[in-house]
Amino acid sequence: MCRSIHTLRKPEGRATEQEINEAALQFIRKVSGYHKPSKVNQPAFDAAVAEVAEATEKLLERLKIHSITLQMAIPPKATAAHR
Repeated sequence: MCRSIHTLRKPEGRATEQEINEAALQFIRKVSGYHKPSKVNQPAFDAAVAEVAEATEKLLERLKIHSITLQMAIPPKATAAHR
């Protein structure tokens, strides 16, 4: 897999649009084998990057992070009392 693609699902906040687009670009570069496509292939390359970025954004919006959500929902004293 691409070593330059970093995890975009972070507990400290949402990935930026730039981070998502950069990850999509790296993925398409890896899959296509092109660092920079020819002029003939540029439209297909750009469309693929946009589609992957859109799919990534949808995925990140739909993922649920249970452990963080539960920690925020239960006050620390209540968590300690249940142990």
